Amino acid sequence: MNTSSMLRTTGYLGTAVLGGMVALWMHDGPAGDGTTGVSAGPPARSVQYVNLPGPNGTTMLAPDFTGAAEHSVNAVVHVTTEAEVQRRDPFADFFWGYRQMPPQIQKGAGSGVIISEDGYIVTNNHVVEGADRIQVHLNDKRQFEAQVVGRDPSTDIALIKVDAKDLPTLAYANSDEVRVGQWVLAVGNPMNLTSTVTAGIVSAKARNINILQYDPTRDVIPIESFIQTDAAVNPGNSGGALVNTSGDLIGINSAIASTTGAYTGYSFAVPANIVRKVAADLMEFGSVQRAYIGVSIQDVDPALAKEAGLDRPQGVFVKGLTEGGAAEEAGIEQGDVITKVGNIDVATVPELQEQVGKFRPGDHVTVTVLRKGQEKVMDVVLRGREGNVTLAKASATASSSVLGAEMAPASADDLRSLKIDGGVKVLTINGGKFRSSGIREGFIITRIDQTPVREPRDVLRALENKQGGVLIEGVYPNGMRAYYGLGV
Repeated sequence: MNTSSMLRTTGYLGTAVLGGMVALWMHDGPAGDGTTGVSAGPPARSVQYVNLPGPNGTTMLAPDFTGAAEHSVNAVVHVTTEAEVQRRDPFADFFWGYRQMPPQIQKGAGSGVIISEDGYIVTNNHVVEGADRIQVHLNDKRQFEAQVVGRDPSTDIALIKVDAKDLPTLAYANSDEVRVGQWVLAVGNPMNLTSTVTAGIVSAKARNINILQYDPTRDVIPIESFIQTDAAVNPGNSGGALVNTSGDLIGINSAIASTTGAYTGYSFAVPANIVRKVAADLMEFGSVQRAYIGVSIQDVDPALAKEAGLDRPQGVFVKGLTEGGAAEEAGIEQGDVITKVGNIDVATVPELQEQVGKFRPGDHVTVTVLRKGQEKVMDVVLRGREGNVTLAKASATASSSVLGAEMAPASADDLRSLKIDGGVKVLTINGGKFRSSGIREGFIITRIDQTPVREPRDVLRALENKQGGVLIEGVYPNGMRAYYGLGV
């Protein structure tokens, strides 16, 4: 390379270096404090409320959530649980046979909503199911031990109780009046971040996401009619409050739609009207007083609408009737299309289930149907699962600190299908001696130390004055017989 070329190359290089230095100085600016300069962009500004255009040329303020948030966080609690999980040594199983290892403590967390000043708290069933110990942490840092009053897997709602007075509470709103597009707040304790509030809108109503499992052996018949929102909800929010801008409870946050396990855009809450009814039943009876119309149903699609002679898909199609059920007695026929329960329109199966779920056996409700293009209004007296129109008496329940079980007499269907004369069904287990002995939910106790039992009080009486241990015999709904030794 000749001297002229070298000079040109050196000149180009020098120009490039100088240009780069100038560009770097312009981008980062002088770092006079000895730190690396970083471009921060425009200065941050606080979000301001603005006037928004309203109807007829008026203006309205953007929503203010502060009052609802400040009220809600004090009535929403952090729920923590502990459960003993039995472990087995796989190496001992392989070489020497079964060997029990010390139990492992499994911890969980969720949220709850205080609904009475004397300590009744609503949460999700899945938050407290199987827990041996439940603690409630208030926003003011107080802590209480809690006991399970009752659980309802069909709606994923549970009621727990702490020994306290003058607690802050949330009032129920009428969830039938919730409208798609309205502002809502989700209040809870996601990822152990206590007293967290997020905002969003109601995205949809009466969502069925098939998250609750059908299990007739435990009388679990899912009722899913969730309020869907885009308020951020994460693990730990379960059992927390969904409130309106007045701070009233419109739902209990229960689930998220996610492929990652964390929030990705949608969350789901049990409507307050269902929560209110389930909590009242659990408080009064220890179990839910479920009402049924006595129909098998399906949504109306365009093909079915044409078959039923409808001008468009609407209502819920009656595929069949329960013999001797409430619908048959009221005059509802197969092929009818149910369009209203009371004065509430129903267009889907979840909407129908939600409305019927607010009632108890023996309640009267008007049901509007379309039959061959004609609208008919029927007066229906709702029945229980066994065809009863009277409320069941409160089930005898053993203290969760002792047996940890809710029990009820075995149903007529159980007795008939299992060919047994009587027994006591274990509806729920919340820790205690039943759980540690290996008894599972759904087990029907037929005898204790060779003595037949037919009522929950028979079980309590049989264990009352025993010393040492007893032999519990029974059968599961699938016909499998089982025997358990219980230390008392």
